[in-house]
Amino acid sequence: MIDWSRVDELVDEIGPEDFGEVAELFLEEVEGAVAQLESSEGNPVVTEEQMHFLKGASLNLGFKTLAQICLKGEKSAAAGHPEAVSPAQVRSIFEESRDQFQKGLPERLAA
Repeated sequence: MIDWSRVDELVDEIGPEDFGEVAELFLEEVEGAVAQLESSEGNPVVTEEQMHFLKGASLNLGFKTLAQICLKGEKSAAAGHPEAVSPAQVRSIFEESRDQFQKGLPERLAA
């Protein structure tokens, strides 16, 4: 669900003291994009845009499973099928990933 090697790489690049702020900003932005996805359910343009944003943001921070489902949603929306991946699926995977990330992050920052 989480690509911890990507997280470790970012912690090394940014530094453990600043990584928490980056992670917090990421989680806020993703929450906003998921909310926009939910409020625009069925709109192929908004769905494609938000799935694209979520995919990229997720890849950057190592949220591997979320990135994969968003790639599928982005492609499906571009093909005119925004319902292929529901906002509820995205929210569920995001929340599960977020919880796993927050649980495993302290040991990464302490290393």
